Amino acid sequence: MTTDRLRLIVLARDQSDHVQRAWRELSDFLATQPRAEVVAAAVTTDINLHDYEADLVVVLGGDGAILRACRLLGPRQLPIIGVNLGRLGFLADLSPAEFRDHFAAIARRDFKVIEHVMLQVTLKHADGTSETFLGLNEAAISGAETLQMIEVTLTIDEDHVTTYSCDGLLISTPVGSTAHSLSAGGPAIRQDLPVFLVTPICPHTLSNRPLVDSADRRYRLSLTKSRKDAVLVVDAQIRRPLLRDDVVEVERAAVTCQLAKIAGHSYYRALHNKLGWSGQLNYASR
Repeated sequence: MTTDRLRLIVLARDQSDHVQRAWRELSDFLATQPRAEVVAAAVTTDINLHDYEADLVVVLGGDGAILRACRLLGPRQLPIIGVNLGRLGFLADLSPAEFRDHFAAIARRDFKVIEHVMLQVTLKHADGTSETFLGLNEAAISGAETLQMIEVTLTIDEDHVTTYSCDGLLISTPVGSTAHSLSAGGPAIRQDLPVFLVTPICPHTLSNRPLVDSADRRYRLSLTKSRKDAVLVVDAQIRRPLLRDDVVEVERAAVTCQLAKIAGHSYYRALHNKLGWSGQLNYASR
């Protein structure tokens, strides 16, 4: 159920000068908007987002800030719109000026909410304890030491896939396909597809290529054949040591990340702008 006024939660936890300056300017702007109400703002400390009823979460920062916002929202995901103050900005794709220019439409709720697959990552320790994390980009296993090759066995549902000898292994969502996985040679995957992407990092066997499979399957990663310790990293923000005989299970989360997109947004335009795609070479000029 909606109200006439658009209820906003603003997240601007990054203490860098440019983020805090953008927050002050945005705060002044929103104070002049009769159709909007800021019900809560996290600027210096975290707040419990579940304590507030809101229609939209405005995140100031880069894509990392949106990853953090999704984790804080947990089982109660709300639509998020990102104001990009970082570098690439695949998720936070509006500049502060664009946010202000489009705010009349945003206040009218004239935006589309696109749902994105999220990860549920369960770390099962050899001693019988376990931890569960929520992620949007990827779960990564890599060697605990620099330049340390590890062996990771992958099973999907009941199917043994292979044992990778590699620097690391990534299980990514389509959103995460343009993050670490892309740098490791994985493909860019349209963000609304219900799939997971498996990307080895520097595999010792060159025939080990990226693999795409359904997000509705269970991905099981283990170090049972490895003599080395490793580390589990979720969204580059959660880090846990991974010991021999520990198991990592990755599944589709029960919730989805909800990104609010204004009219005119295009996934392929974003790829073109963010990755510097330039199309065909101009042979005539040679």
